[in-house]
Amino acid sequence: NCKEVVRSLTLTYNKARQAGITKELMDIVGGAEALK
Repeated sequence: NCKEVVRSLTLTYNKARQAGITKELMDIVGGAEALK
């Protein structure tokens, strides 16, 4: 049961982190496009 909670939290954390990375990449790509 405890392992399930940890696994769930890890998945949630990874999803949130991945979303943040994706947003940063989009910002970088958008900035690069604006400079062209």
